[in-house]
Amino acid sequence: MNYFQKNKKNIIIGVIATLLIAALIALWLQKKVIHSADDIVGIVNPTSLSVGDTLLFEDKTQFAKTKRWNFGDGTTSDKSTGIHFYNKPGYYLISLIIDSKYTKTFPVMVSSRPQKEKDTIKSITLIEAQSEARQLENVQFRAVSDATRFAWKFGETGNTDSKEKVAFYSFKKPGDYRVALYTEENEEPIYHNIKILPAYNSLEEEAVPVEDSYKKIDDDFKYHLQQIANGNSFNMHYNYLLNKYLCNNENTVVKVSDSKANNFYMYCAGLQFDKNVVIQTVKVNLDDKQTCVTKVDINQSK
Repeated sequence: MNYFQKNKKNIIIGVIATLLIAALIALWLQKKVIHSADDIVGIVNPTSLSVGDTLLFEDKTQFAKTKRWNFGDGTTSDKSTGIHFYNKPGYYLISLIIDSKYTKTFPVMVSSRPQKEKDTIKSITLIEAQSEARQLENVQFRAVSDATRFAWKFGETGNTDSKEKVAFYSFKKPGDYRVALYTEENEEPIYHNIKILPAYNSLEEEAVPVEDSYKKIDDDFKYHLQQIANGNSFNMHYNYLLNKYLCNNENTVVKVSDSKANNFYMYCAGLQFDKNVVIQTVKVNLDDKQTCVTKVDINQSK
């Protein structure tokens, strides 16, 4: 009896074990090294929207070394998260390309905004703007008008400050101002009154207890977050908080009640889609130098 016959059973078991080990190694390598488009973790929201609406995109692909978003309208982005706007209606195929090798697509339908029938009677020009703001805050003024030429005087310089339909202005001094808008459709200017309150001077205001200074920051933070939740100008209120309190750090931690911690940008972007949110309380935490907010605790409800 030869060696194979004597050890036939052990040889067969050895071969089977070797094959099983090889299969497990191949499966492990496939999961760890070999990837496909199915492994891409990307989010596009919403997939149905109107021209000018905000599209939120986010990539969480773990193995990605490089990424590129192609929005189908000639624009691209290399960011992991961000927002995008479409200027024309149509069907767009968004592509997320990982490592210039793997691609995942997201279909998006962009609809036209409903067009209001023009009244045969000459339209009335109105100014759409808040009636109260703070010193150095970037305030948005929108002309509701069919006019094509605009001239804004915000009452602080005595000069024409802007010639755009949507204008931004930050008042240097507190006080009551009468904003004037001139168009070719109106013989007389259109007026809007706005009250500018003094800006908060962080924690260095004289004769102000630290607790009161913190409360002022909390209240100011709460006010601007509520404006975003109410659908008012995202960029204006977002950039105000980012520049004034967060030292331009979009990744500042935001904790909402018992929910998972988020960063400031993603939280504010989500406020636009989560309707009827009421910001109840805001509590900020500052760094050791008392100059930058490092964490924001929020309680909110619907």
